[in-house]
Amino acid sequence: MKRNTIVKAFVWGLAMVSFMSSCSDAPKTLPYLGEKTFKTTMVDGKPVTDTLYHSIPDFSFTNQDSVTVTQKEVAGKIYIADFFFTTCPTICPKMKAQMLRVYEKYKTNPQVMILSHSIDPRHDTPSVLKEFRTNLGVTGNSWQMVTGDKMKIFEIGQKSYMVTAVDDPTQPGGVVHSGAFILVDKNRHIRGIYDGTVPDKVDKLLTDIDILLQEK
Repeated sequence: MKRNTIVKAFVWGLAMVSFMSSCSDAPKTLPYLGEKTFKTTMVDGKPVTDTLYHSIPDFSFTNQDSVTVTQKEVAGKIYIADFFFTTCPTICPKMKAQMLRVYEKYKTNPQVMILSHSIDPRHDTPSVLKEFRTNLGVTGNSWQMVTGDKMKIFEIGQKSYMVTAVDDPTQPGGVVHSGAFILVDKNRHIRGIYDGTVPDKVDKLLTDIDILLQEK
């Protein structure tokens, strides 16, 4: 009787190990950030409810080459967005050092882009952005730096990317902005927000980009 109990316990243990192994092999997924809504439609006489996730709206800015960049540029791609300005004396140098890590890892991957928005368009003209980008050692089209109407940049930052970007004369440089890196999937849904000044947080971003690349 005792032996049967031991055998059963052993078999149960093997089953649990197998179950845990199968769970660990399951593909990882990332959450959808932001407010979501629900839309119900009738299909074959039955109500079907779809979840509509927060998404980045259409946009139009000007990049470092004076070329218009719209949502078409990132269509079907994963991209990382951030907000900065070239004369920023505080967190921007740390952010750009960390974003260079992202750039170096994915610069040859056509499925990944970086979109950096200047929040000081008066100073950060396309030529200034181009020089800044060149000094970072960035080439190719995978990392675009864009400028445009300040209020539109502030608006898309706060309402769409869910980060801080506002004028503040009490702050160094006259503006205050988030140091966040925002991970956006191929359907323009936000899947992660990371502190772009902290190496460990950017490590997590790199891991999550790889997860998104495997997502169907």
